[in-house]
Amino acid sequence: MTDGKTKSLEALAEEIFELTTLSWRARSSQRDKSGVDLSESEFLSLDLLAKSEPRTVGEIQRGIGILPAQMSRVVRALESKFGRPLIQCAINPDDKRRIDVRLTEAGRRAHQSFRSSRLSASVAILGGLRENDRSEFMRLLRLIRDSLAKQLP
Repeated sequence: MTDGKTKSLEALAEEIFELTTLSWRARSSQRDKSGVDLSESEFLSLDLLAKSEPRTVGEIQRGIGILPAQMSRVVRALESKFGRPLIQCAINPDDKRRIDVRLTEAGRRAHQSFRSSRLSASVAILGGLRENDRSEFMRLLRLIRDSLAKQLP
């Protein structure tokens, strides 16, 4: 890469990092207001299950990219989050070594509530952009999303 291109990419990466950092800080300040607080790993687990279930614990662990010990903590947390189970675990009938995981109705509601809260916060921020800026931003986000999706297992 040319030096100018490298500097340009590094500056862009820095802006994305700063945006991510601000987003984390904003989320932290909103935790008490949403009523549903999930860790990143907890939400990603629920999100995978909302898209397709049942999934094994191992499939979820690999899908969200955490270590097995971390996955055990996530499963325990989701089995008792908010005083009610958000997931239900059962031994796989075809392979007794595997644990199948499904969302409970409370888990579906928690997933949707958390997702809606985050989306409404983004809508509020993006509402300040002009229509042509939003369209261009959407086009670029889709390119980045597609590129990132190709890199994931």
